[in-house]
Amino acid sequence: MSNKRVTLKARQVSFAWDRTPLHWLPGDPFATHTINVLHLLLPAGERWFVHVYKQVLPLIEDDRLREDVIGFIGQEAMHSQAHDEVLPHLREQGLDPTPYTAQVDWFFEKLLGDRTLPPGKARRWWLMERVALIAAIEHYTAFLGDWVLNADELDRRGADPTMLDLLRWHGAEEVEHRSVAFELFEHLDGSYRRRVRTWATAFTALVFLWQRGARFFMENDPTLVDGKASFKDFHRGGKQGVLPSTGAMVRSIPRYLSRSYHPEQEGDTAQAVAYLASSPAATAAEARTGAAR
Repeated sequence: MSNKRVTLKARQVSFAWDRTPLHWLPGDPFATHTINVLHLLLPAGERWFVHVYKQVLPLIEDDRLREDVIGFIGQEAMHSQAHDEVLPHLREQGLDPTPYTAQVDWFFEKLLGDRTLPPGKARRWWLMERVALIAAIEHYTAFLGDWVLNADELDRRGADPTMLDLLRWHGAEEVEHRSVAFELFEHLDGSYRRRVRTWATAFTALVFLWQRGARFFMENDPTLVDGKASFKDFHRGGKQGVLPSTGAMVRSIPRYLSRSYHPEQEGDTAQAVAYLASSPAATAAEARTGAAR
């Protein structure tokens, strides 16, 4: 495993969705839609990351960390845009995600948004809570990124190559920048009690929003007569290798809660960088950037 530090940069990727079917994993609408929840959850979540981190930048006293946070902001903004661009394609196929995305927007913009607090301890407390929440969420985005980079069963099942490239480009960048959020939290606060508390909040919220999103997709898919989502189906998908396994997800919990935890324990930087060097979208973005110089 190689985890050499790399300079973080946003890659101006773009994807064409006109040939991607609604069930981009053939014969498995449940696995398709469980992963599709990312397109609804991530744009609002990653806009929120960027908003919080822009407030935090003046508090960073380490130059290298500040550089990493700026690179992280650029990558997260691009992730939000790339997943957002899938939504018109879903609407064209008869699946309007607006009712669910409205709930996600409320969660990040209202529940976790800025609050009218007096300057001083209360305002800093709320800012540090959100910094810690982002560190906990990034533990799971790195976990998912590592999973999708190694999910060979998706290839064997004939997953749509454009969708697979989006997921793996995003997953590779999550692995690439997986240490930033945790190192920022440690730099600004580092309270173990806060880490545990915000992990519990983040984990509960992610499970709730994800199962709600999967149910929304299955119930509103125009091609399904009686679409339903269940934990049994999720467990089956994990055993088959088309979804993260429940066992792997459970085992990730004590790693994050360990006092000796560091995100470098998750994933492989060399593997992530290698994928980004071969990703059709990332290499096309690099070529466009080079031509513009």
